[in-house]
Amino acid sequence: MSRPPLWLIAVAAAGLPALLAVPWVGGAPEPPRAPLGQPLAPASLFDPAIWVTTPPPGPGAGTAFSVDSRGVWLTARHVVEGCARTVIVTAPGHGVAAKAVITPGRETAVLLTQGGAPALPIAPLEGLRRGQATFEPGFPGARPGEAAAELRRRANLVVGWRGLRAQPVLVFVETGRWPSVRGSLAGLSGAPVLDVEGRVLGVTVAENPRRRRLYATTPASLRAALTGARVAGSTAAGEAVTPATWRAVSDELRDRLSVAEVECLAR
Repeated sequence: MSRPPLWLIAVAAAGLPALLAVPWVGGAPEPPRAPLGQPLAPASLFDPAIWVTTPPPGPGAGTAFSVDSRGVWLTARHVVEGCARTVIVTAPGHGVAAKAVITPGRETAVLLTQGGAPALPIAPLEGLRRGQATFEPGFPGARPGEAAAELRRRANLVVGWRGLRAQPVLVFVETGRWPSVRGSLAGLSGAPVLDVEGRVLGVTVAENPRRRRLYATTPASLRAALTGARVAGSTAAGEAVTPATWRAVSDELRDRLSVAEVECLAR
């Protein structure tokens, strides 16, 4: 029996209804593109708005990553929100119970387990540039896989109808994926967005499969989530990631459980 994906679908479609498996999505058209390589401007209330809706509640799966080897993880909020039983998968058919703590007003959630895995280093707050390469290892389709992308701009993600909330996000253009299947990357929700030095820029929270866009929390939002979890996070460079090594690095991170599948077994 297939599990329903827990994945926010986002479409920048000038307010038009979208032919996707969600009630309604829409947003502002993209602004004129600045040259690649330029520093990314600070977040602003005037950044384009991207409206998203959450999938229907039910069992599902996503991705989490370790930020403290004592058993602190981050994932996307919608992966575990309302979940009565959450587990970090350690091997096929095996896992450890995780307590989910929703980050108030943000699209992230903290998972707490007894024992943990090697933590991923955290990228600095400054230095974002348009066109910089990123890599997102995780579990698309509940299987090991990863995406490669380029950072393009900022936006404001607006979620839900009731209890409406919004937060700044980073917008990426997908440049590659493994396995090379078409369609949604459902299951990559919660995956870390890694820079070329293997440090986490943000948490993957939404996608637009039609336009091959990925959306992730900002470094500032990531820092706020870590502060709420009382985790300092190392800023030392991790393992370098390049177009030639991204698949091998992703496999290594999954093998040591720094990146792991998270499952909601009941809501």
